[in-house]
Amino acid sequence: MTRLFEVNHVDRRFYQERIKDFVPDRISDVHTHVWLQDFRRAAPTGRAVTWPLRVAAQNPIEDLVATYGLLFPGKSVQPWMFSFLEARADDFASANAYVSRAAREHGFPALVFASPQWSAQRFEREILTGGFLGAKVYLTLSPAGIPVDQIRIFDFLPHEQLEVLNEHGWIVMLHIPRSARLRDPVNLADLLEIERRYPHARVIIAHVGRAYCPEDVGDAFTVLRGTKRLWFDISANTNAAIFEQLIRAVGPRRILFGSDLPITRMRMRRICERGNYVNLVPKGRYGDVWGDPHMREAEGEPAEALTLFLYEEIEAFRRAAQATGLMPEDIADVFQGNAMRLLDSASGRKEVP
Repeated sequence: MTRLFEVNHVDRRFYQERIKDFVPDRISDVHTHVWLQDFRRAAPTGRAVTWPLRVAAQNPIEDLVATYGLLFPGKSVQPWMFSFLEARADDFASANAYVSRAAREHGFPALVFASPQWSAQRFEREILTGGFLGAKVYLTLSPAGIPVDQIRIFDFLPHEQLEVLNEHGWIVMLHIPRSARLRDPVNLADLLEIERRYPHARVIIAHVGRAYCPEDVGDAFTVLRGTKRLWFDISANTNAAIFEQLIRAVGPRRILFGSDLPITRMRMRRICERGNYVNLVPKGRYGDVWGDPHMREAEGEPAEALTLFLYEEIEAFRRAAQATGLMPEDIADVFQGNAMRLLDSASGRKEVP
């Protein structure tokens, strides 16, 4: 047992047989959370799932670096980092200062965790003074009076902040709202508006738009097929069929590997039931999960066969890559090349080709 989590014989075999030769030796991970428990000062808002906190109450930079050594032996991984906040009462100043300092000390790119309450001037200042390359925004920070299923992207990523991102060509990591997820027509309309009005903002749609089950897609990929500047990360998603549709819709040059660490340290396998995703986890490993519609315990041989969330994600993408005929150079783009080009463009070094 390590200080962080166990890597057992199932994991080691999974890595050797399915992961090691599939991913390149150098990896860019565009979606990681680095924070200390003290920064989260408010109770969960009820607007997002709470099961991720069962995996880790905090993730110091030292834990993130150690995690890569455990999960990717023989590989070099460069994370993009941002904090993990949920409520307006959380300590944004300390959280972002911690990420900024960690990024500077380790040479990792980072995004500010932004509040929609910030003015355009403050938003710009926070990014510049912290040495960030853009922002992470989150739906739970929308005004409290908006019902959770009526939240729109612009409620937590206001137009004045998008204008700043567009002016500088900065990155925004966007976790879309609403229970219909990627298929929601309001979300799709807002994404198309962002592409049209803010062509220089580098917009990454996290988790493939939270399309974790086939029912989450609808006609989204038909609608988004014509986009040119929206990017998609595959973090915390284990659905190979969704990945296949994504590859066929936008091609491998706008897909980015992301882990969502530390959440994907979870030992689990995800299934879909009538459009609801369920994480199957070893009994007792993550506390009392009774009543959580996204969690279910397994015992005996099924539990013993479970590997790590992140490995399940990569394996799902491997199957999708094989089904769609991606070449080794395409895989290298998804796991590093695309991220490096995006970083270069956000840094002003060159435009994304």
